[in-house]
Amino acid sequence: MTNDAPVISCKNVWKLFGPSPENYLASMPEGKSFDEIRADGYIAGVKDVSIEVGRGEMLVIMGLSGSGKSTLVRCFSRLHDITGGTIEVEGQDIMSLSEKELIELRRNKMGMVFQSFGLLPHRTVLENVAFPLEMRGQDRHTRRERALEVIKLVGLEGREEYFPRELSGGQQQRVGIARSLAIEPDIWFLDEPFSALDPLIRREMQDEFLRLQDMLGKTIVFITHDFDEALRLADRIAIMKDGAVEQCDTPDQIVLNPATEYVRKFTEEIDKARVVHASVLAKADQKGTGDPVQASETVQDMARLLVADKRKVIPVAKGDEIIGGMNRQDALDILLGAS
Repeated sequence: MTNDAPVISCKNVWKLFGPSPENYLASMPEGKSFDEIRADGYIAGVKDVSIEVGRGEMLVIMGLSGSGKSTLVRCFSRLHDITGGTIEVEGQDIMSLSEKELIELRRNKMGMVFQSFGLLPHRTVLENVAFPLEMRGQDRHTRRERALEVIKLVGLEGREEYFPRELSGGQQQRVGIARSLAIEPDIWFLDEPFSALDPLIRREMQDEFLRLQDMLGKTIVFITHDFDEALRLADRIAIMKDGAVEQCDTPDQIVLNPATEYVRKFTEEIDKARVVHASVLAKADQKGTGDPVQASETVQDMARLLVADKRKVIPVAKGDEIIGGMNRQDALDILLGAS
């Protein structure tokens, strides 16, 4: 993730479902709870959310069913019109766009992948992947070349003429990913894309997805209800409940410093040792002595060293540069589960 201006900026956004929601929101007193709003005959799909997504960042949004995560992402692309607040995409207020401008934004800037693969059954892999380019009006040769390029990228080279029914679930999902990549989107929305897959294929798809992100550096908003999946993929995680964001932070900080009781319960079964990195435990005013550990190593990666080492402070390096020192006892407490 870079320090550029955010690609998506979402400020005090509400999405209410019910009769005349704008009028209700305008007259609603501050601090009204989700249940109080529901008692008035409205559902707060998104409740006063402010969040930003940086260029090249992978933001994972998670929560239980009905928490508002899919509704929020549909607001980002204006598949839902918001009731209040503002959403800007690359500095442009998307609520001010005309229908034509909105269609152009989605066609040229945004790729979307959903849980249901949505493949056209009577079209081949090549034809499915090329379909959005066909809708864009590109000529047959250009769209074929681009489709072949992304088919190779997702590891389906040689299956261009297969039909969806001839593919496994994981392969069908790769076609869906290739189709969304064909338009070369700057922003990629993925709504539980792997949840219908069995565990082994799901793991393979996560690996493939990480490989693609490493190559392409897209700005990604990824929805999941699986915390393990979020921990593998996310630069930051936003945890939602009743339409509101309870906490948005790095995986390390989410498990080390839960902001609310809900987040604490959400994360209490997570093995912190495989989430927390040396970089988070490093203190700049401490250096330590001897060979350093790398900032990217997790406590679990360092387990043998932590048990055998006798140093009080262990140096932490990012490449060849020492960025601070890690208190060995702090790391041991995480490894051994000390409170």
